Amino acid sequence: MSYEMIALSMFGMMMLMLLTGQRVFAAIGFVASGAALLLYGNGAIEMPFSQVFKLFNWFPMLTLPLFIYMGYILSESGIAEDLYKMLHVWFGKLRGGLAIGTILLMVVISAMNGLSVAGMAIGATIALPEMLRRGYDKVMITGVVQGGSSLGILIPPSVVLVLYGMIARQPVGQLWLAGVIPGLIMAGVFVLYIMLRCRLNPSLAPIVEDEELKMPFSEKLRLLRAGIIPFLIFFFMTGLFVFGYTSLVESSAVGATAATLAAAFKGRLTWPLLVSTSRQTLEVSAMFLWLILAALAFGAVFDGLGAARALENVFVGQLQLEPWMILSLMMATFIILGVFLDDTAMLVIVAPLYIPLVKILGYDLIWFGVLYTITCQIAYITPPFGYNLFLMRALAPKEVTLVDIYRSIWPFVIMMVGVIVLLGFFPGLALWLPNYVYSK
Repeated sequence: MSYEMIALSMFGMMMLMLLTGQRVFAAIGFVASGAALLLYGNGAIEMPFSQVFKLFNWFPMLTLPLFIYMGYILSESGIAEDLYKMLHVWFGKLRGGLAIGTILLMVVISAMNGLSVAGMAIGATIALPEMLRRGYDKVMITGVVQGGSSLGILIPPSVVLVLYGMIARQPVGQLWLAGVIPGLIMAGVFVLYIMLRCRLNPSLAPIVEDEELKMPFSEKLRLLRAGIIPFLIFFFMTGLFVFGYTSLVESSAVGATAATLAAAFKGRLTWPLLVSTSRQTLEVSAMFLWLILAALAFGAVFDGLGAARALENVFVGQLQLEPWMILSLMMATFIILGVFLDDTAMLVIVAPLYIPLVKILGYDLIWFGVLYTITCQIAYITPPFGYNLFLMRALAPKEVTLVDIYRSIWPFVIMMVGVIVLLGFFPGLALWLPNYVYSK
C-alpha cells in the first residue's frame, strides 16, 4: 500500500470513529495507536507514551489551566456584569448604544477570558435581556451577541491560539500579538455596522431614556470604576508579557492571581465560588490535555509517513492547484467540520494534515493561525448546525427563536469573511505587531 493510501486510510478511519459517537480524543488516539502498531510493530506502542512525556515536559502547558481559571472566576464573581452596567449608563443615550456597548463588553471579556463561550454566556444572559426589555430589534441584537462573542478566540489571551501554538510549535506570544489588530478591526467593523444600520432604521434601536440614566456626572464617573479592574488585569497579564517583564507562564499566573484578588476586592471570593471555579477549570483543562495528547500521537505517525509531502504531490503536482487555492480549500473544510465539531476538535483533526502542508506551501504559520481562528468561529455560527447557534438558543430568552438566531448571524458571517479576505491581501495586518515587538 502506498503512503498516500495509508494516510487516506488513517484519516478515513478517524472520521468513521468520530461518527460512532466516541469522544474525539479517544477516536483519534485509537487510530494513532492502531496505525503505529500495524506500521512499525510492537515497539511502536511506545509512541503514545513518548508523546505523553513530550506534552508534560512542555512548560507552556501550565498556561492553559491558569487562563481557564481566570476566565471562570471573573465570570462567576460578577465582574463582567458590573462592567455591562457601566457601559449601559455611558452608551445608553447613543442610538444603538447598548449594542455598541455589548461589542465593547465582548472585547473586554475577550481580554479577560480568551474563550468565545464565556462571551456568549455573558452576552446572552446579561446584555440580551436588557436590550430586549428596552425595545431593541431581537434579530439584530442576537447577531450582535453572537458576533461579539467570536472575538474571544482572537483577542489575547486567546486559549485557542495557545492550543494552536502548542500543536503547531509556534510562539504563543507572537500568536497573541498577531490576533490583536485583526480582532480590533473585526470589532470596529461590527460597531460601524451597528451605527450605520441604526441610522438607516432608527426603530431597530430606541434611545434609552430611563430615569436611571439621569444621574449627576460625578455618579457616572464613579461607575467607571467597574472598568478599572478589567483594564488592570489585562495590563498586568498581557502588558507585562509584551514588554518583556514576564514570561508566558508567569503572565498566566499573574492573570489568575489578579482575577482572584479582584473577586476578593469585590467581596465575592467565597468558598463555593472557589470550589465551582476549580471544578470547571479541572474539567475543561483535562479535556484539552487529552485532545492535545491525541493530536500529538496522531501527528507523530502521520508525519512519519510523509503525509504532508503526499498531499503536496496530490494538490500541486497532480491537480496543479495554486497555493492560494489549496489554502481556500483548507478554510472551506474548517467550515464543514464546524457543523459537527468544536474548534479544539477541528484543530486536533486537521493539525497533522494542514500545518505541515501550510509550511511546505511557504505560508507563515503565525498568519495561518489567525486565519484558522476566524474561520473556526465562522463555522461555529454558520447555519444550520453551527455549535454556537444552539448554545445561543439554550441561553437566550424564550422570545428569541431559532429562526431569529439563523437570520441574525448572516451579516456577521459576511463581515468575518471580509476580514479573512483583507488578511489574505494584507498579511502585515496580522504580522506587523509581533514582528515589531519581537524585533526589539
